Amino acid sequence: MTETAIRILGVDPGLRKTGWGMIAVSGARMAWIGHGVIRPATDAPLAERLRAIVQGLQAVITEHAPDCAAVEETFVNQNPRSTLLLGQARGAAMVGLSLAGLAVEEFAARKVKQCIVGTGAADKAQMGFMIARLLPKAGKMGEDEADALAVAITRANHLNAPSAATSAARSPRIGKRPDWKASA
Repeated sequence: MTETAIRILGVDPGLRKTGWGMIAVSGARMAWIGHGVIRPATDAPLAERLRAIVQGLQAVITEHAPDCAAVEETFVNQNPRSTLLLGQARGAAMVGLSLAGLAVEEFAARKVKQCIVGTGAADKAQMGFMIARLLPKAGKMGEDEADALAVAITRANHLNAPSAATSAARSPRIGKRPDWKASA
């Protein structure tokens, strides 16, 4: 990548596992930077699990210095409690990204699937196959990491959209590392 690359952090939030994936985009080229999973202790109180998500994202942001971020939107489950808990994990992720000064875009799962596979009804196997094709250096990964990388790729495909391009251009993060406040 000879042009200035934009680093994009994709996040697939969850209380048990929050997947993250980082790519660099330069023109029409995409490169894998990293991926992983933040795993809060499942027996910890809700507030501590949410804090673990924020702190985990802070560590990823400090290490990889993204320029912008994207988060998968919460889908509505049949179980309202599950939907509420997932929404809280998503909120914690968005706060963590926002505290770092990142411009954050949100994408519905259907939009992500459509962007990666070509249909909003794609299954996990199809998504994993396409992520492996688009980012061959990423190697093996779990569903949460693949979903996060898919969100990052979707964000990359929307960089030329007026709202995305202007928010990325205004981002105080480009080329800077976050100046984190002390957190317990």
